[in-house]
Amino acid sequence: MLKELHLQQVGPSDHFDVEFTDRLNIFTGDNGLGKSFLLDVAWWVLTRNWVDQPAYPQRHTDKLPTIISKIDTQNWEVLFHEIDVQSHFDFSEQKWQGNWPLHNLSKNLVIFVRVDGGFSVFDPARKRDNAYNFNQDTLWNGLKQKGKVICNGLIQDWVAWQNQPNKYPFKLFANVIKKLAPHPDEWIEIGEPTRVSVEDVRDIPTINLTYGNVPVTQASAGMKRILGLAYLLVWTWYEHKQASELRQQKPTNQIVLLIDEIESHLHPRWQRVILPAILDVVTELQNSMKIQALVTTHSPLVLASLEPNFNEEEDRLFLFKLENREVTLDEIPWSKQGDTVGWLTSEIFGLKQARSQEAEIAIEAAEVWMRKGDMNELPKNLRNHTQIHQELQRVLPGHDPFWARWIVTSEKRNSGLSGV
Repeated sequence: MLKELHLQQVGPSDHFDVEFTDRLNIFTGDNGLGKSFLLDVAWWVLTRNWVDQPAYPQRHTDKLPTIISKIDTQNWEVLFHEIDVQSHFDFSEQKWQGNWPLHNLSKNLVIFVRVDGGFSVFDPARKRDNAYNFNQDTLWNGLKQKGKVICNGLIQDWVAWQNQPNKYPFKLFANVIKKLAPHPDEWIEIGEPTRVSVEDVRDIPTINLTYGNVPVTQASAGMKRILGLAYLLVWTWYEHKQASELRQQKPTNQIVLLIDEIESHLHPRWQRVILPAILDVVTELQNSMKIQALVTTHSPLVLASLEPNFNEEEDRLFLFKLENREVTLDEIPWSKQGDTVGWLTSEIFGLKQARSQEAEIAIEAAEVWMRKGDMNELPKNLRNHTQIHQELQRVLPGHDPFWARWIVTSEKRNSGLSGV
């Protein structure tokens, strides 16, 4: 498990310092401040692999770019309970150099759900010095490296699991899909495979939804993301068990899950349940499984979904902020906000109001008028009662709660009773 990460002269800030908790670490903040970057670095620290290109240091600096990490090794069956790894960027070689004394002893199973729709897997029981990177095509149709079949792909494995006498992976897969469904009224069940094209001789898996049977290749983008995640979780664990048996060693009981923008492609109904469902799903793999999750999100519904189960001893919430042209990363004390409006207007998202920008400006102008403030400071089209009222009519629905205050105050002032 990843305990600490310290970055100097690399990324959008001169330095980042993060102390992770053992279960759930949530990162939020505006676009471009470093959330995805942090997950890329965490992936490299845990696996010594970059998904694409390495994190390059800041170019104009007189300080040595450094990545320092602390990793918990208590369940690795080694003498050390923690290791500190320090890496420096070698400008001449254009790569990161450092000590990694226990690289070949790593026991962490690491899964990276990337924002581009791809997935990456590091399995210490399979390829100990490398990782497997999937795009949507290789995830669904198979991955080969140097003439070896690394993964059959979702379509082939799904049908094979469904038809083989040993139903273990299929039953596990079906349970995972069921748990990842957005709502009991919007269930997902596995249907019978079917041929869908004269040009593709494969039988294609299908899913039964509330409105009918759908081949998985014709499912929506959000549904494909969920099915891909379900398959990858089951495939990773199943193949890890197979590899561990061949190596005559025990399977790991630790998974580190990195998820970038967990709400991507998902309807609000799904955003409200997806993260608790994923945490629950991991116990389907093995009851004693320990999971550390590093998750980025822009969704107030994702944060609201954690309110019943957020444990301040095991979970943490972090916020990337831009202040005085400097990016900072701070841990934010957990506080329930109640609903999406509460979250949107909290420190996490920083909106003054959970309305359109035009509605926010109109209401601010109305507030100035109601307290008899300086109208000259307002936009030129919002400097009297008539203008403000017309704009409120344009931008607010009739049931907006602000109307009650506005109408009562307007009637009092217009009737000369504003001082009552």
